[in-house]
Amino acid sequence: MSEPGRTASAYLPDTYGGRAGELEHFLREVARDLRGPGEELDADPGAVSRFLHLPAVRIQQHMLTPARYARDRDLLPRFVPAEASCAEWVLAAEWLAYGDPGMTLASPGPALSTAVLRALADEAQRDWFFTRTSDWPSWSFFALTEPGKGSAATELTARLDPAPGGDGWVLTGEKMYIGNGAHARAGVVFCRRAPGPWGIEAVMVDTGDPGFHAEMLPMTGLRGARISRLRFDGMYIPPERILGRDRPRSRRGLQGALQAMLWFRPSVAAFALGAGRAACDYVLEQRPALAGADRAQVDGLADRLRRLRRLLHEVAAEIDAGSPNTFRVSGVKMRAAHLAEDATMLAARLLGPASLVEHPWLDKLYRDVRAFEFMEGTGNVHRRGVFQGLLRDDYFTPRDRDVRPGRAVEGVI
Repeated sequence: MSEPGRTASAYLPDTYGGRAGELEHFLREVARDLRGPGEELDADPGAVSRFLHLPAVRIQQHMLTPARYARDRDLLPRFVPAEASCAEWVLAAEWLAYGDPGMTLASPGPALSTAVLRALADEAQRDWFFTRTSDWPSWSFFALTEPGKGSAATELTARLDPAPGGDGWVLTGEKMYIGNGAHARAGVVFCRRAPGPWGIEAVMVDTGDPGFHAEMLPMTGLRGARISRLRFDGMYIPPERILGRDRPRSRRGLQGALQAMLWFRPSVAAFALGAGRAACDYVLEQRPALAGADRAQVDGLADRLRRLRRLLHEVAAEIDAGSPNTFRVSGVKMRAAHLAEDATMLAARLLGPASLVEHPWLDKLYRDVRAFEFMEGTGNVHRRGVFQGLLRDDYFTPRDRDVRPGRAVEGVI
């Protein structure tokens, strides 16, 4: 078992001043508490209940919950923000994943659904959802992916039909690979009310209502996230639970899915980045005398992670400023997932042919990081996005062109 931050790091990230610096220092300290519990969680996904007292486990719920619903103000330092910005959450996600990505994704909180609520919900809907997810401990889910369809939002088959008598709706269909779905209290489900992209709706569901069924799926990695299959058998949805119900159809269901993926893709990149850093540092913890070509490989990978981190924080700042570059978001997510896999493969090779047997923590991380390729879009989807940005000359910022004329920036290749 290895605790993060106990030895000299191969990867020295840029530090921040002021409130962000305080937040980063706190995150670095609490991340130490996640690695041991993460190994227990890998063996028993239900073990998360034994670690709910850890400050790091409370961070997700606090940072992703609007300030007026946050209930951990006395349990976390004042500089840990409620209703965090994208940049603040990216910083937290990176350090928490450095401790253990599985433990982070197993932690209670509103998770991905919070971005949909921010984009579409009215005050009454926010009250309905966040009063449920702010109770401790409470989990939620974001249900877009379907069996045989993946996360292709325009090909949804889950149906929202008028309820008998015309008061409300009935939800029927299945969702697949849904994080924390089997033990969540509430969630957001994307479904089809009518043909075409504007016929997609996002609805809030209470898992205690009749017609909701969930089962956990056997997983190789990120077992703590309790990836689930959900089934809705004629589940009644009151009209007030349709998100964005007072908006034009072009500005609700599908827009909510796109906003959520845009906001959370940088956090998936941050998870991968933190895991990649952890793998590099683990090599040096186990082989402190590493030198020559082997040390150069670790240093080179750490340098690529460092450059990607800067681009990741630029992308998050653009989202917070209301001027996101979706092509750069795709590039960052794609590249981070790839580097995390590279880092674990390098660690396994440098620690010897039996490394995944002799180092259980590395074996767990090796399995966990493979999930990042599939979260929030696969590499091929994002390569297409990067290509479209390059084709339209919209990928590079003016600063990129001035600083590195004629050259690709990290995240493109």
